[in-house]
Amino acid sequence: MLPNSKIPQAKRRVALGCAAGFLALALAVTGPACASDGNGSVYPLSAETIMPGMMPGAGGTMLVEFTDSYTANELVGFNGKALMPGFHLRVGAAAVKVMHHWGFHVFGGSFVTSAALPMLDVHLSAPIGSQNKVGIGNGDVEAAVAYHKGALNWWYGAEYYPPGFSYTKGALVNIGQHNNAVAPSGAFTCMPDHGRTEVSSKFQYIVNYTNDATNYRSGNEFVWEYAGMRNLAKSLAIGGNGYYYQQTTGDTQNGLTYLDGNRGRNVTFGPEIRYHFKHFLAILKWQKDFLVQNRAVGNSIWLQFGVPLEGHRD
Repeated sequence: MLPNSKIPQAKRRVALGCAAGFLALALAVTGPACASDGNGSVYPLSAETIMPGMMPGAGGTMLVEFTDSYTANELVGFNGKALMPGFHLRVGAAAVKVMHHWGFHVFGGSFVTSAALPMLDVHLSAPIGSQNKVGIGNGDVEAAVAYHKGALNWWYGAEYYPPGFSYTKGALVNIGQHNNAVAPSGAFTCMPDHGRTEVSSKFQYIVNYTNDATNYRSGNEFVWEYAGMRNLAKSLAIGGNGYYYQQTTGDTQNGLTYLDGNRGRNVTFGPEIRYHFKHFLAILKWQKDFLVQNRAVGNSIWLQFGVPLEGHRD
């Protein structure tokens, strides 16, 4: 690798734009984009590994809180090799999600909606500068049809991600992607052996639309989140969790393919601990990035809580 002083300024700015994207919690970075407009995503990757196929019971409402700390000290290109020395990214995030079961049936299942909104604190440091910013990221509105049969719970639906609340063209860091996106999605949770074992997955295909401020359109994204858990006691379960992320189409700008498309990829895995106290649920999980292309490489630690506000399961 060339010393930083010998890297052309334009190339260093591209690398910084690629690096600054927060892959887990919808951070967008302006300037030359890399792998989904600043290396970010409208969706908080790895959030939904906690019984994602489960929904509130008839007439019920569930409140879920997410807290995440992500740290990355490396940026890699398409070949998985580091692009820039002296790169550091820290992101702290908190989000609230509310799910509600409306109590009527659609297509043989139950109609459920949810909405979520994240707050982020981002610090980026690199050879050409540093910046810290706090703000609201991309929201998430979802409508789904949910089913329940024996040990199996599943649903399918669609999610809509609006642009971030604020955007400054030319800023080093922006919070939230500045584009609309939609995603067909679905999930299942299977809990055999009287609920002592859990196997879960969530799948979605995110279709991004153009950032009108830059005429940049991020490629579409496939996301698979997964978890496998086993109860050690009635209220305590341990296991593993993670996700597979693959950008399936290339980025474009002004209608033309940007460089070679800058398709991102990432795989994560780590341990997860879940604790139930009556109806209250607490989760601690850690994830490490592997097999990364065109994205930052780091690790993430999550603390999540869930509590039913009303209602019951059918």
